[in-house]
Amino acid sequence: MTLHAAERRCLEHVFTILELNGLGHTGGSLSVLQTLVALYFDVARVDPANPAWPDRDRIVLSKAHACEAMYAVLAERGFFPAERFAEYLRFGSMLQGHTERCTPGVEYSGGSLGQGICFAAGLAYAAKLRRQQHRIFCIVGDGECHEGSVWEAAMFGAHYRLDNLYVAVDYNHYADHANISELMELEPFVEKWRSFGWETVFVEQGNDVERVAAAFKGVTAEGRPKCLVVNTVKNCGVAVWAEHRLHQANGQLLRDGLAEGRARLHVE
Repeated sequence: MTLHAAERRCLEHVFTILELNGLGHTGGSLSVLQTLVALYFDVARVDPANPAWPDRDRIVLSKAHACEAMYAVLAERGFFPAERFAEYLRFGSMLQGHTERCTPGVEYSGGSLGQGICFAAGLAYAAKLRRQQHRIFCIVGDGECHEGSVWEAAMFGAHYRLDNLYVAVDYNHYADHANISELMELEPFVEKWRSFGWETVFVEQGNDVERVAAAFKGVTAEGRPKCLVVNTVKNCGVAVWAEHRLHQANGQLLRDGLAEGRARLHVE
């Protein structure tokens, strides 16, 4: 399966999850989907038949509210059957409103933003101490980078030369209620990461799955952690959601967006 074919299948799954439950996190899920597809289908070493394989690469979704995208990708990759989407948000289900480790393929129980990169840095440091060869990939949001803990982890990663640590920032320019720059300016964002000692690249077309995959493969500096600032569109591919900068959707607005998104998939 090509990356673009996997992306389309996963997008269909996202729409299914949203429709089955009548609500969900549209914005972050549709901005980060291509990054997750690139990792699980091309870049990272994973084994859906053995999610606890010791030599697997670890993928940490720090912005754990983008769970619809994560569940879509995990199911398409074969970690669990898509029929289980119907369990989303049910009490006791393995598919909760933020990713949790009870889900096959999920490495990190998320919720409080700014913590996933700290967890990932710890995993990377532990792997170095144990002379293990697996890599750690962490996806954070741009609004999440307002948290001081993100920059503490950035200092830690550079100080301990964690070249097995990769961070992808989903730079969709909006938090759940306002433009990132209005809340607290991050620019010059790429230069900030570089100043902390990270090999850093800007992925201009961050919703192009092949460009994202190539960017991950292109950062190879020894002794330095890696950062991809992935320039994305919140609610990518669904204009009716994108124009409202939606974090979540339900009701008629959700239904309108689902119809638009599926029509576009059919045409393409």
